[in-house]
Amino acid sequence: MQSVYEERFERDMGCTEADWLRWLPDAIGDRHWKRQERTVGVRIGDGALGLKWLVAEPRVIAQVQMPRLHVSFRFAGVDEATRYTFMKRFDLYMQRGGG
Repeated sequence: MQSVYEERFERDMGCTEADWLRWLPDAIGDRHWKRQERTVGVRIGDGALGLKWLVAEPRVIAQVQMPRLHVSFRFAGVDEATRYTFMKRFDLYMQRGGG
């Protein structure tokens, strides 16, 4: 987790699109959201979060291939404290692996 989440940022996620779509509802929680193709709009108070993703080439390390999504996060009308609270939950739900 980060200590600050900007209004706009991008991430590479180590998952398939099917994994992402399966995990997304729990990561968003009880907020209203709507999906269209490879985008999702999430209502956060009086503001919103736009998520947009592209399936990227897998990350290859030696003979291991890891799926990868390139995800853009775009907050609008969401203050810093609310972004932090939302993303803290989001990151915990999306986190996989140990450590």
